[in-house]
Amino acid sequence: MRKLKIFQKGWNLRQDGPGNRLVYHLQGCNLACPWCANPEGISAGGQLVVRREKLLAEVCPHGAISGKVLDRGICGTCGTRECVMLNPNEGIRLSCKEYSMNELMDEVRASRHLFHGGGGVTLSGGEPTMQFESTRTFLEALKAEGVDSAIETNGTHPRLPDLFPLIDTLIIDLKHYDSAKAKETVGRGNKTVLDNISRAAELHGCVWLRITLVPGFNSSPADIEQFVALVGKLPQDHLSVELLFYHEYGRVKWEQCGMKYNMNCAAMTKQSAEEYESMFRKAGVTIAKT
Repeated sequence: MRKLKIFQKGWNLRQDGPGNRLVYHLQGCNLACPWCANPEGISAGGQLVVRREKLLAEVCPHGAISGKVLDRGICGTCGTRECVMLNPNEGIRLSCKEYSMNELMDEVRASRHLFHGGGGVTLSGGEPTMQFESTRTFLEALKAEGVDSAIETNGTHPRLPDLFPLIDTLIIDLKHYDSAKAKETVGRGNKTVLDNISRAAELHGCVWLRITLVPGFNSSPADIEQFVALVGKLPQDHLSVELLFYHEYGRVKWEQCGMKYNMNCAAMTKQSAEEYESMFRKAGVTIAKT
């Protein structure tokens, strides 16, 4: 039976699709966005997340914990992970847990009375298509039960269109209009992303295109003009654009994952946000607000 690795689950109202939604964050991502708010979800096998003040040396028989510091070099050669498998504690945890389809569907059925306002289930990440076959199996099960489904994806998987018939709301990130700039910053170009966005705009009945504006990367007025020109060429009947803005909510989690947070940007002003949204509206693009 297929399983899904999930690092977080919870409820969101209208932020991850319409209505009140049960959101599953799937482990693993194939991009390396330096502003990622969920760094614990990047590694496909799961990430050790540390609360230094709670670390206990005795939970690791390999000597990886000393003086409230975790030696992740030792962890990298450990195949047994006694610290989380045999000695559960508050100082260190593995970011994800595996769930069977039966477990997930039992939870979904028990939650149906909370799917008000057109709500349902959203698969987010990480990147859901990193677990492609299990994601498809789960979406098929939701479809069979008549549960509204949404997926938040970076759009890089070449088989993403195979999932279109199973998804009620398709939310795709667009990191940059320029493939070379995207590859330089997040580790992968956007040719497949743009192909999938184009196909989705033509074939899918509800597409949210999300653009996270990051100072120094894609947020200048000239950048917005390029985004508007790109999006304006797409069929608009079932497409809307949501502009998101850089924040540092993930900084602490980067430290807990033993990763260096290199971003140092000022937040976008409200005036800039309104001006940029207006540029899209003038081009006939619908702006989504969540």
